[in-house]
Amino acid sequence: MKRVDVSSALITDSEGHILIVKNVKGDSSYWSLPGGAVEAGETLEQAAIREVKEETGYGIVITGLCSLREMFFTERGHHALIVTFFADIIEGNIVIDDPEDIKDVKWVDLQLASELMPSFFQNHSFDSVTDRPPAFYVFEGLV
Repeated sequence: MKRVDVSSALITDSEGHILIVKNVKGDSSYWSLPGGAVEAGETLEQAAIREVKEETGYGIVITGLCSLREMFFTERGHHALIVTFFADIIEGNIVIDDPEDIKDVKWVDLQLASELMPSFFQNHSFDSVTDRPPAFYVFEGLV
């Protein structure tokens, strides 16, 4: 299996809303935190900052480690390590630069985020997103 490193960011606003993106893959779509593959010569933090800017238009600063998750995408032959950071917005506005990959960007409450991204939130123990639980690792299985 080919190893793929992915970096993403959990970004919240002062009201406890979470920033999520709707990804387009062929004829299907899914919601996720902003993020993507780490490029050659890039650190995990640099990748998260770049991906958030590309997908949402926001400039961010990393404020901590949220989680390390691992998955096997058997159909694609990928072994993914997904690092998620906590981050704060420091500049910008919502801008979708690549509508072929990102269909929508929006702020949602914790409950809706949990419904749209159940595999991510079932492993977190958030009472609210303003409380940051310790980082964790989980193997999420075969996809």
